[in-house]
Amino acid sequence: MYEVEVKVPVDLEAVRRRLRDLEAESLGAVVQEDTYYDAPHRSFPETDEALRIRSESVAEEGDEAEEDDHMETRVTYKGPLVDEGSKTRAELETGVADDETFDGILTNLGFEPVPTVRKEREHFVLEAFEEYTITLDDVDGVGEFVEVETDATESELEAARDGAYEVLERLGLDPDDQIRTSYLELLLEGRE
Repeated sequence: MYEVEVKVPVDLEAVRRRLRDLEAESLGAVVQEDTYYDAPHRSFPETDEALRIRSESVAEEGDEAEEDDHMETRVTYKGPLVDEGSKTRAELETGVADDETFDGILTNLGFEPVPTVRKEREHFVLEAFEEYTITLDDVDGVGEFVEVETDATESELEAARDGAYEVLERLGLDPDDQIRTSYLELLLEGRE
């Protein structure tokens, strides 16, 4: 399975207004902390791969997400980008019962943690595009972005990317403004 994603830097308040105008359905808000790792046997920045532990605090309905709310932890591997028109890549993900224990497993195997990316996220869906998730991200130290994403098989990649572009256009955004750089890369660039 592939994750098809397009990401555009935005003013979040303007996008929220547009989502209200389009009567988008809110799927809730979360706070995510992503700790990324580099492998001892190859450099993930060089191979364009990623390995992370994501801790996510889920807000109760009507409340903003807080870091002490219900916590869910997942480990994710992301393969190299597969096309020039989006951030499409293979993705494998599973739940983890204890992020500190899993961090200990990785570090004892020689994986080295790199900076943690923290973001507040709001998820939405448009009725006409229910297979796409619209995510508003406020990323600490990086900025504000909208992501449009869906999952697709290899044969569906082009149609899924075109659909994501159409969602961006409905939001009044230009797909040509998208960036393919990860939040981790943007955070590291800002520290240089």
